[in-house]
Amino acid sequence: MKNKLTIALVLFFILTPFLRAQNAPDRPFKEWTKGMEWFKNAKLGIFIHWGLYSVKGISESWSMYHKRISFEDYMAQAEGFTAKNYDPKAWAKLFKEAGAKYAVLTAKHHDGFALWRTKLSNMNVVEKSPAKRDLVALYSDALREEGLKVGLYFSLCDWSHPDYKPVVFPRKGIVNAPYPTDDYPREGQERLSPWERFVMFYQGQLKELMQNYNPDLLWFDGDWEHSAEEWRAKELRAMLKNANRDVILNSRLRGYGDYKTPEQGVPVTKPDGPWEFCMTINDSWGWQPNDTNFKSSYQIIRTFVECLGMGGNLLLDVGPREDGTIPEPEVRRLKDLGGWIKKHEEAVYSTVAGLPWGHFYGPTTLSPDSQTIYLYVLNNPKEFVALKGLHNKIKKIRAVGGNKELKWKISGGAPWNNIPGVVLITVPKEELDPFVTVLAVEIEGKVKLYRAPGQAVKLND
Repeated sequence: MKNKLTIALVLFFILTPFLRAQNAPDRPFKEWTKGMEWFKNAKLGIFIHWGLYSVKGISESWSMYHKRISFEDYMAQAEGFTAKNYDPKAWAKLFKEAGAKYAVLTAKHHDGFALWRTKLSNMNVVEKSPAKRDLVALYSDALREEGLKVGLYFSLCDWSHPDYKPVVFPRKGIVNAPYPTDDYPREGQERLSPWERFVMFYQGQLKELMQNYNPDLLWFDGDWEHSAEEWRAKELRAMLKNANRDVILNSRLRGYGDYKTPEQGVPVTKPDGPWEFCMTINDSWGWQPNDTNFKSSYQIIRTFVECLGMGGNLLLDVGPREDGTIPEPEVRRLKDLGGWIKKHEEAVYSTVAGLPWGHFYGPTTLSPDSQTIYLYVLNNPKEFVALKGLHNKIKKIRAVGGNKELKWKISGGAPWNNIPGVVLITVPKEELDPFVTVLAVEIEGKVKLYRAPGQAVKLND
């Protein structure tokens, strides 16, 4: 009798989100995106890939999938996942110092190992590792103490679940996970199909995350293996938005997300709508001791301002060791980025995408009132910095982070014929930033640009 009652309670716990989702109003997505305002202004987030793979320093989940390590050996890493030096408060302070406004932690990757004590699987950090702590709870509390938004990564697929079979690359990877099924209790669900059981399982875990930690952002992954209908993506979105109307969802939900997430390759053209570019500091998402190909601080800052210029965010990844410490090369780069942002804060937060390409050879942004143009000088100028096609009168030009007004002049143009000249700005060496110099061009009125292909001047002044 006691077992039947337990099964009934578990089924009620799992089914509740589906009942609420079925009764949820079918509203246009634009009505669900009030929480996007902070995201658009945040500009920088920190991605954290931390899990079993940090014990041996191997590729997260994929090393198992592609049989570079056996399933059993991969899962045996749980015995060495101690998190003994995990200090989420120190993490949060570092992320804030880096200039980030939010972070995203891998609550569960494709391997199925959860960093919280889920009631729906024994495959979690409390029951299967010497860490014995709810790492997600500590992370969430620490971030909120520092005023940072809480993001959680969640893999829709679970390559350890006995009811889940990878479908995209089945011949390359594992087809039937040999993990003991008692780590995924399924009593009372015998009449359901394997897929129905799995959908109930993964959506039940998401309900746990919403109830326990109320994240500001959910970062999905692994959606490629099934269709939106199979994932029940529409119902899932409704369930999550009913739990927290302002929770933000990334795009990897088969079209039911709030913003796009290009990865590793910096966009050449601006993605439509809100977006975020996720990038590793070296070549690996999780900690891999043999990967010392770290991007320089200049490269990271340059990438960051390229994202700013197209109105997007940068989600910069760190890979902690199994004990919870972040490698020093990554810490140094976060601090360099934070120092640059602190100096140029006015040209970072709340800015919007800048001028169309061709007016300035580098990224640009605009102030919210469109009366200040920020020019990001990626390389030290030889003689001058040029700004083309500006109709507005210039009030003054200065280097952000300094108080000195810069000299400038206009070359060419025919204003009486509505053809502006080129603004040539002189930047003294002492005003140049070691990484990226930012110039603020303050103008009269909102920015007006000359976008014509040029013409003959028929009447000279």
